Amino acid sequence: MQPTDPMASVTRAMAQARKSSGPPLGPGLPPRDGEEPYGRAGADDRFANVDDPMQDIPDDAVVDAGAIFRESRVDEVLDEIDRELIALRDVKGRIREIAALLLVDRLRRSIGLEASPPTLHMSFTGNPGTGKTTVAAKMGKILYKLGYVRKGHVVSVTRDDLVGQYVGHTAPKTTEVLKRAMGGVLFIDEAYHIYRVDNERDYGQETVELLLQVMENRREDIVVIMAGYKEQMDRFFADVPGLSSRIAHHIDFPDYDCDELMEIARLMAEQQRYRLSDKAEAAFGDYLKLRLGQPRFANGRSVRNALDRARMRQAIRLYADGRDGGKLTKKDLVTIEADDVLKSRVFEGGFYQERESEDDTGSAGD
Repeated sequence: MQPTDPMASVTRAMAQARKSSGPPLGPGLPPRDGEEPYGRAGADDRFANVDDPMQDIPDDAVVDAGAIFRESRVDEVLDEIDRELIALRDVKGRIREIAALLLVDRLRRSIGLEASPPTLHMSFTGNPGTGKTTVAAKMGKILYKLGYVRKGHVVSVTRDDLVGQYVGHTAPKTTEVLKRAMGGVLFIDEAYHIYRVDNERDYGQETVELLLQVMENRREDIVVIMAGYKEQMDRFFADVPGLSSRIAHHIDFPDYDCDELMEIARLMAEQQRYRLSDKAEAAFGDYLKLRLGQPRFANGRSVRNALDRARMRQAIRLYADGRDGGKLTKKDLVTIEADDVLKSRVFEGGFYQERESEDDTGSAGD
């Protein structure tokens, strides 16, 4: 019998996937049906039929690392993270470490070195608005570019999407979510709400059991990221045996300080094609100092909400000027002035406990 060429089955699987209506496969991994062992997926033609790479391939065999790095284009995603996320030095460092692990794993696979897929399930802990959802989306891109998952999409869910209200409803709901997330990232916000250990009638236990199975048995095709407040997440892992051991990376997202929040405001304004005048910047800095001491502050999300309200005040001001026959310039349209910021009720000592829809509020996610 002729030896089976592992790359042939991969090529056939990828060709079949391209004919289908679904998303394209990521580089390196075939679909579940008929797939080759993870370590052989994407092997260089020179080494595809080697029986024992450790013995048969000489130690001085050259691996074209530069070509694989360029093909993956993972640096583009890492550069995006640096540009779009202010501060978070430790978080960015952990993401680069994970990218390095996957790049080296892909290099190993290129010469046919068998390896089980690394466990990449993660826990993101931190307060609202610290960038957890944004980093999860970037993580999906990195995983796709490096061939770890087939699609790289992110499915964001909460307890309501996973746990049913009646007997027999939970398993189908959770299974459907897992099917949608296969080939990408499942992001579970406020994950500690999934299972209430103090409630014997809580159906979340079914969800946890299904998650544990998938996290262990399908880790080459899905990455689960659980997010929420650190204290509650620590308690959740303590209450659910076997869950913490399946989480390979625990990443903490710190709160931003006032200077970092001001940088976020400038970046958001620029992305929306606005600018803050010098006086508006000073006013916004004063706003942040006051707002930081008030309830329900949500870091970057609160900055975004505050800018949205400043844009609304600017629009009201320009509408009044234009309605009365005044001429408006491009500078008027793109500039947020100090008054647009100073009219916030924060400067009057106002709190937003009763009218949360107008406040910078948010849950533990992003």
